[in-house]
Amino acid sequence: MKFTPPLFHPNIYSDGRVCISILHAPGDDPLGYELASERWSPVQSVEKILLSVVSMLAEPNDESGANIEASKMWRTDRDKFNAIVKKQVLSTLGL
Repeated sequence: MKFTPPLFHPNIYSDGRVCISILHAPGDDPLGYELASERWSPVQSVEKILLSVVSMLAEPNDESGANIEASKMWRTDRDKFNAIVKKQVLSTLGL
């Protein structure tokens, strides 16, 4: 899953790819961070994936960030983080 254009968010890579467990390759996590049951499997429904993305957007996991700058800013300077995201959204809307 990928946001186009990319979104400034702790769990979204700079190219727009979403980083959440449910979208990671199936099986055991080589780093031991995620359980196999949390990762991709063919039984995942579109609804479950979308709910996971909505949850990620509302409550980022800043301890496992795909975008380190956004993760740090989310923790230490929420006003600046919100300003960057607002500017991005307005730009996307052509405003």
